[in-house]
Amino acid sequence: VQLVESGGGSVQPGGSLRLSCAASGVTFSMYHMSWYRQAPEKEREWVALITTSGSSTNYAGSVKGRFTISRDNAKNTVYLQMNSLKVEDTAVYYCRAQLLSREYWGQGTQVTVSP
Repeated sequence: VQLVESGGGSVQPGGSLRLSCAASGVTFSMYHMSWYRQAPEKEREWVALITTSGSSTNYAGSVKGRFTISRDNAKNTVYLQMNSLKVEDTAVYYCRAQLLSREYWGQGTQVTVSP
């Protein structure tokens, strides 16, 4: 099983980035997918969730209205569109696949927001 994030980088406040997480080795459509992030010297925090079919999403309050999670089950990929980025969004972003008690994590992609 492999989850590979991409799309991170450096951007100025107010900018946008789109993260991708490509899954292999799993029946992707059976897994709820989430994005988490971990800032330096902080605990990992949940950012967004999308259910198996994509019919339901949920967001942390700090990103609601700015981030959008989506998925393409035909491409085994989940996305995180991040708009109106803030300095406090700087973190390593991880995707997570979850099915009941089974979970898998990607290696993370760095997002840096600075003036």
